Amino acid sequence: MRFLRLPSFYGWYVVAAIFFVSMTAIGSRQAFGLFVNPWSKEFGVSVATISAISSVGWVINGLAQPVVGRLTDRYGGRVTMGTSLLILGVGTAILSVAPNIWVLGFIHAAVISFAVGGVMFTPSTTVIARWFRRKRGTAMGILAAGGSFGGILGVPFLAYLLLLTNWRLTWGIVAAVMLLLALPLLLLVVRNDPWQLGLQPDGETAEEARRAGPQRLGPLTVERWPQCFRSAPLWLLGMSYVVCGITTAMVATHFVPYAENEGISASTAALAFGLLSAMNLMGVIGAGWLSDRMPRKNILTAIYWTRGLGFLLLAFLPAGVGIWAFAAVAGISWLATVPLTSALASEIYGVKNMGAIVGILTMVHQFGGAAAVFLAGVSFDVLGSYTPAFAGAAATLVVAGVTASLVQERLTSARYVGVALAPAEA
Repeated sequence: MRFLRLPSFYGWYVVAAIFFVSMTAIGSRQAFGLFVNPWSKEFGVSVATISAISSVGWVINGLAQPVVGRLTDRYGGRVTMGTSLLILGVGTAILSVAPNIWVLGFIHAAVISFAVGGVMFTPSTTVIARWFRRKRGTAMGILAAGGSFGGILGVPFLAYLLLLTNWRLTWGIVAAVMLLLALPLLLLVVRNDPWQLGLQPDGETAEEARRAGPQRLGPLTVERWPQCFRSAPLWLLGMSYVVCGITTAMVATHFVPYAENEGISASTAALAFGLLSAMNLMGVIGAGWLSDRMPRKNILTAIYWTRGLGFLLLAFLPAGVGIWAFAAVAGISWLATVPLTSALASEIYGVKNMGAIVGILTMVHQFGGAAAVFLAGVSFDVLGSYTPAFAGAAATLVVAGVTASLVQERLTSARYVGVALAPAEA
């Protein structure tokens, strides 16, 4: 039967493997908020202190992005992601036996956060951009959906483990999944590009590739990555991506503590976060599919404004209603910025230096997240409320939508205008 047939193009198996790796790594990162109160109580520190650890981790993760991007451009995504996943698994195992807040803070901020940078979207989107051209948005949307599954399955599952056991055993189980399942799968399946297996992007035959014409490069394609700073799209995408980091990091760290402060249990908050991730599963796949059929910047603008509406609901509705309304509305947009931003960058500046360029964009994304995590924690400690932080996030999302809309995609993207590569270059 047709619907039971497995995909014939190997690139979809690469997507599936990275999907699982992303689900494991991002799911554990999104569950950070579950451990804020347990760590605060066990080690006798404030919410602001835990927020500071998370904030430093976001900074370190941001600094890692250009590094892993350049490593990906030089050595390939398979080596970069495999090494990073090994370090991430070992670091997570050490975290589970941390004797005090200093060791825990160092391992999370310096080791785990750096290693996550080599697993998450900078190297993985670079690999996928080389495996797909016509279906690039769809493939990247499915890849980003791995993070959604991490929220759907990982956050509620870790919350359940936390109730049954303790935070140490919970992190030990996460480390085992990383080292015994995700790492072998990545090394066995993932290849850097289709040419390593004698294939064409999108699974085209040589004849189909010939009929489709040579690959095209946009007018802003760069030979060296620093050249991208000379044109407006990088700055516009960067400004909007900073806001993406502000809003996603704030919720990843403070959503559960906010709910608990409002009298809602951590398990209920985890279920609401699972709903957010379920909505995002549809959002990222739908946005990726649509972006292969219409300008990506239009969808990106709508995503930021939709997320802004979600934050307004979270800020001003009663918490018992607000967390579910936020999950339903903002969830549609949650990780959908990733495939669109990465695909736009690759089509404007080319795939040759995509690792470095996406690394730069992801770095500023993480820096925005670091600032937001810390300031939201301070807001709670000083004002006793997260409302100002959530309302401020909504305002920044309005600005992000405007900056995304200003990208002149039809004038700069290889999808719409460009110079054909010579056969030898393609």
